[in-house]
Amino acid sequence: MAVKIVTDNTADIPYHLIKDLDITVVPSYVTFGTTQYRGGVDITEEEFYNRLLNDCVLPVTSQPSPQDFINAYVSLANRADGILSIHISSKLSGTLNSAEQAKKLAGLKCPIEIIDTYNLSMALGFIVIAAARMASEGKKLPEIRDSVIDMIPNTKILLLFDTLEYLYLGGRIGKAKSLLGSILNIKPLLTIKDGEFIPAGRVHSRLKGKEKLLEFVKGTTNIEDLAVIYTTFPDDASELAANISSFYNSVVTIARVGPVLGVHGGPGVLGIALRKTQ
Repeated sequence: MAVKIVTDNTADIPYHLIKDLDITVVPSYVTFGTTQYRGGVDITEEEFYNRLLNDCVLPVTSQPSPQDFINAYVSLANRADGILSIHISSKLSGTLNSAEQAKKLAGLKCPIEIIDTYNLSMALGFIVIAAARMASEGKKLPEIRDSVIDMIPNTKILLLFDTLEYLYLGGRIGKAKSLLGSILNIKPLLTIKDGEFIPAGRVHSRLKGKEKLLEFVKGTTNIEDLAVIYTTFPDDASELAANISSFYNSVVTIARVGPVLGVHGGPGVLGIALRKTQ
């Protein structure tokens, strides 16, 4: 038996990697009015963004319940040497708390380790992917856990927003609140530090924002994994990935931000997530 890897759907891992690496994803919820969906399960990214842009009701999100995690852990326990559950920053979501409660309530003999990555989207996703690859190689739970902990400070994200309105309305704006009073047409850049959003700069146009994202990649050494992430403009993501590929001699993953994070990011988000070697 092998170690089983669990995460939540804020990791934004492309579906083919979830399937190929046998990653278990416990979904958070998106609610439009009175209708609740499991993000990435009951509503696709395309359906979600179409509603976000056209529906008069602003959606809200909620974390997986402890029971959701219990169901996942129980289903894995009989065919696992251990379970490693890797999640979005506890400062941005209650998901980690639900996982911790589930671990206590499930009462399983199978060892379960739960890790806060202090990050989100593919910055979380790359850690999960690396852990799943180690599990597929037969590595044991303590070794994978220790490696994951070592990866956390070397995993970064930089996001270009069209607006901070959605982040503010969703209560996830953190220390980036200082940018709310910026003049019209300023495009904010945010990163994650100590598990919450902080300002990383501001630009006067989307073109300048893309240049900043390129500079971020060029200024980072020893990149192991890199992804371009986006919400609503796939052509921008493809263009940015192509520009990066002109000097970065490895695979550039393109990942779409799923419904749960999309509620808070809104349309037009474009970003870079990367993991460095130690």
